[in-house]
Amino acid sequence: METPLELKLNDTDSAVYFSSSPPALCAAGRTQDLGALLDVIDAAEDFVYVAVMSYLPTTEFSRPERFWPAIDNRLRKAAFERRVKVRLLAGCWRHSRAAMFPFLKSLAAVADNRTGYSVEVRLFMVPTSAAQAQIPYARVNHNKYMVTEKAAYIGTSNWSGDYFTQTAGSALVVNQTVSPTRAGAAGGTGTIRQQLQAVFERDWSSQYSADIGDVPRWETLCGSR
Repeated sequence: METPLELKLNDTDSAVYFSSSPPALCAAGRTQDLGALLDVIDAAEDFVYVAVMSYLPTTEFSRPERFWPAIDNRLRKAAFERRVKVRLLAGCWRHSRAAMFPFLKSLAAVADNRTGYSVEVRLFMVPTSAAQAQIPYARVNHNKYMVTEKAAYIGTSNWSGDYFTQTAGSALVVNQTVSPTRAGAAGGTGTIRQQLQAVFERDWSSQYSADIGDVPRWETLCGSR
């Protein structure tokens, strides 16, 4: 994080580095994955858009399971203290854990018309035919990325505790702060950050996305009920 590679991506000045997990496998000078993720959230001043298959402020695989609110707290802090717009798009499939949905509803409940907090949570559902449904562990949006007005974070880990403390993973962080006059200057392709934002906004507003409050749309599709 402190000594990123400085180069041009799509003709835009960029600062790039890799983070990794778990901490025990991070060599000296390597930023831990959780630290990189939280830093991207903390630096946001306008918006934080997150697309991830699984979002749980708990551990999943270690026993006993424990509450692990490191990321959840940071998103709430951004919305509350800096009035950052937070949007979270989680994957919905038959293997979704039931415990995820109360936490997603809780995060969405931070939004309030009287205070102006901007937090939205939606679920993304990949269409599945009868034949496709026979393929195990398929037909789900397997995204694990975040984009802000300044940076793109593209990782390999779901957002729950074990992925950052116990299992191996990595992320690419691309910081690209450009002026409005430079935006999209590279032959119309846009910066890496802009491209990732466009992917998020496409999925967010698509017919496959359902608000966490629209329970009838997603309840029978998310998790083995």
